[in-house]
Amino acid sequence: MLALLLGFSQAVWPQEWEKVLELAKREGKLAMIGPTGSDRRDAMVNLFQQKYGITVEYFAERGPGIGPRLSAERGAGLYAWDVVVTGTTTALNSLIPAGMLDPLEPALILPDVKDPKRWRGGEHEYIDPGRRLFVMSQSLFATLFVDPNVVKPGEIKSYKDLLQPRWKGKLVADDPTRAGPGLATFTFFYLHPDLGPNYIRALGKQGLVMMRDYTQELDSIVKGKYSVLIGVSEPMADEWARKGLPVAIVDPRLLKEGTGLSASSSGLGLFNRAPHPNAAKVYINWLLSKEGQTEFAVASGYISSRLDVPTDHAAWRTPIPGAIKTYTLEATTTIKEKVLAVLKEAFGR
Repeated sequence: MLALLLGFSQAVWPQEWEKVLELAKREGKLAMIGPTGSDRRDAMVNLFQQKYGITVEYFAERGPGIGPRLSAERGAGLYAWDVVVTGTTTALNSLIPAGMLDPLEPALILPDVKDPKRWRGGEHEYIDPGRRLFVMSQSLFATLFVDPNVVKPGEIKSYKDLLQPRWKGKLVADDPTRAGPGLATFTFFYLHPDLGPNYIRALGKQGLVMMRDYTQELDSIVKGKYSVLIGVSEPMADEWARKGLPVAIVDPRLLKEGTGLSASSSGLGLFNRAPHPNAAKVYINWLLSKEGQTEFAVASGYISSRLDVPTDHAAWRTPIPGAIKTYTLEATTTIKEKVLAVLKEAFGR
């Protein structure tokens, strides 16, 4: 019976796909919210537009700005967006509780997208029980960014080295009290058995400064105001380094405690009341295909959860057994509250 059902499914998907594709081309466009950065925007837009002839209206927005924007729009009766690609924290804290996303699974049509064997762990990963946010990437993430004129390669071998007197007043961090790389890094600190809450408290005694703007954070390193930056946008840091600016990413494989596993800005969601529902389905299936995931992974520097997508662009980020996940439902709810409590104790915020 199962074989018959599978055969039936294989037989009907082409008809369903052609019908959705025809309707999508009539709609003519897709409106999506995605991560900042021209490389990522181009990767998620250009090839799709060329392949299907559907125009993509792309609005780049950091996670903290998405919820308020959508709440204001929907409060005014405006339903302008079809698809979102963002971080898991943004989805769990604002989009899902506000009821803005539909279950994504019914939008999956292409067999190679639906086949769980093509995905890491042998299954599709969703961040929530309602299966409304698809996790496209699991990647080890960088945690420390330094001024290479001050911090030499291999000089920092453990996060505990940052507690040395020489680094007092020389540390800056992306504000971990909001969604972003700072929060992911401090969640990793909290969950690591050799670091934990006491390590965060110890950092509080080092005069650690918190900022809320990636450009200002990196600029403070480049201009020599601080020597070590904890948590920032990796693509932006890498871009600055490629331009020859004095900022370097510390290879987390050289740190005793390693690093955590992040979904970064790889959560894929389908808005309810989407103005272009068929274009949204076509886009979702393309983005989750090998072609779409390869474009996305290379541009973002992430490791796709699809097993047939190359990893040589960032091999060090490939997940390893036992890596601490900083993006799970528990980590972004219960654990987050505990992290924030320790941060308030250590930094007064």
